[in-house]
Amino acid sequence: MSGAGALHAPTSLDDPPLACPKTKTCTYRSAVGLGNKYVRLNVGGTLFYTTLQVLTRQESMLKAMFSGQQEVFTDREGWILIDRSGKHFGSILGYLREGTATLPKGHQAVLELLAEAKFYLLQDLVELCQNSLQENEEQAQCVIPVITSVKEEERLIEACTKPVVKLVYNRSNNKYSYTSNSDDNLLKNIELFDRLSMRYNGRILFIKDVIGDEICCWSFYGQSRKLAEVCCTSILYATEKKQTKVEFPDARIYEETLNTLLYETAPAPDHTLLEATRRSHAPCGSQSEEDDGPGVELRERVRRTHVKRYSTYDDRPLGH
Repeated sequence: MSGAGALHAPTSLDDPPLACPKTKTCTYRSAVGLGNKYVRLNVGGTLFYTTLQVLTRQESMLKAMFSGQQEVFTDREGWILIDRSGKHFGSILGYLREGTATLPKGHQAVLELLAEAKFYLLQDLVELCQNSLQENEEQAQCVIPVITSVKEEERLIEACTKPVVKLVYNRSNNKYSYTSNSDDNLLKNIELFDRLSMRYNGRILFIKDVIGDEICCWSFYGQSRKLAEVCCTSILYATEKKQTKVEFPDARIYEETLNTLLYETAPAPDHTLLEATRRSHAPCGSQSEEDDGPGVELRERVRRTHVKRYSTYDDRPLGH
């Protein structure tokens, strides 16, 4: 017979159905007595070796699969297929072997493992992940006091043994109008305050102040004394009107925040260390002043910075 005529005859209704070329179905009806039998698993494309004893050790979906209660699917090479991500299946197997698990680092990774634990019906591992997530949320919380009176502020700072960073922000109807980017800069100051409060939670007490006339001003305290102040507002003289401008001197704020950490310990830092962290002169475009004269010790001084305190366009010579 020629090659063109060598065609497969059609199968009759009595013929057995054709097997899938890639997968086949098998069932483990009796896992008892086969505890040391190795099983090859393909979980989302990642390959694992383990034993039936491990897979059936705890009440779970895996025990149902490998004790004959559910069908399992294998590929042509005999790897049992599980249609889940294999990223955290190693942790699942470790939990089945040891009865406990070392949780992965990171909030998202623990959430992913929690989803796998729920799928495989491992209730104890589910609770372990949930408790870890709850503990991390509690640790991440930091309480920010909001000052409502001057006396309350004084009592809070005097009683605190940690350095203190205070932000005054008061977006009110100022008699001068605000420049176009002032609202954005005010928001940036608030966002920076929130980031710093999370980063140094437990080391620095961060407080907010919404009273007084200042629009945006940072104050830094160490051992109950004010160390520095950064005022972020200025008056800008434009044509025929005055405007209030809010700056965002993030580098200076970071610098003063780190300087407060020198006062975490009870003894005050020595003069050499303070001198190394103190600016020798004010940045360009700013005005800096100190409360005390040059005869007072350096650690008793307060650095005050007003960023571009007075800027004017009308005073510029013609042609400039």
